[in-house]
Amino acid sequence: MLFLVISTPAPTRPSEVREARRNFWPWAEDKLARGIARSFYPRSGRGAVAVFDVDSHETLHRLLNEWAEAIPAEFALYPLMEPESIAAYLAEEPGG
Repeated sequence: MLFLVISTPAPTRPSEVREARRNFWPWAEDKLARGIARSFYPRSGRGAVAVFDVDSHETLHRLLNEWAEAIPAEFALYPLMEPESIAAYLAEEPGG
């Protein structure tokens, strides 16, 4: 299951979370190396965007808790479809 996750960190001074931000990126690299994430991008200013590829909602829940533990944030979640999946869906006959 693919999910786009957009984080909006809790409002604090950047200097107060500099070390946490440094520690976040090795955590993100681990998820990329393990195939749990497909991409991570920092947002201009603060926050990050990730695409997770997880096997369950529970796995996503665990990842978001780990992320929030490192950098307290609110998350916007968007379920995604693989491009092949939507192409197959659109090729189906109506009502079938």
